[in-house]
Amino acid sequence: MIRAAVLAALLALPAAAEGIPEPGDYRGEPYRAPVPDTLKGAQVIDGSQALDLHEAGQAIFVDVFPRTLRPEGLPEGTIWREPPHQTIPGAIWLWNTGYQALSPEEQVRLRDGLTAAQGDSDRPLVIFCREECWMSWNAARRAVEWGFSPVYWFPGGTDDWLAEGGASLVTAVP
Repeated sequence: MIRAAVLAALLALPAAAEGIPEPGDYRGEPYRAPVPDTLKGAQVIDGSQALDLHEAGQAIFVDVFPRTLRPEGLPEGTIWREPPHQTIPGAIWLWNTGYQALSPEEQVRLRDGLTAAQGDSDRPLVIFCREECWMSWNAARRAVEWGFSPVYWFPGGTDDWLAEGGASLVTAVP
């Protein structure tokens, strides 16, 4: 009886995730949570499609995972090293640009980063983070609202990339 209940609960999880509606505005905490299947104005892609685009060199991959900053209140003289950030090979890392509210500096980093990456090309921007990460949804939504096109949202991010057999992640440089 317990097994049947557990199995039913596990089978219901994907169905529950499919019903996540797009919010009317940017999404805040918690950022790691089930995401919608859609993003108005963007094309949603899966890991297989991301691999194909990457292999063909047909897209610009943009990672919006946040940067780990030095913790406040560390005693003077404490040695602290920022942990390395792993991303898809060739991706640009526009850290801290997927939050619900962006500082002016973060907005500039995102807009200027996307502009520089896309230039005058019509290559799609593939915006990603991690699996079930609202930060990529927020950043892709901003890109659409700012008139970037085409915008592809890759909700599976690096987790789906690896699961699909994508090349090993590389260390990003801020």
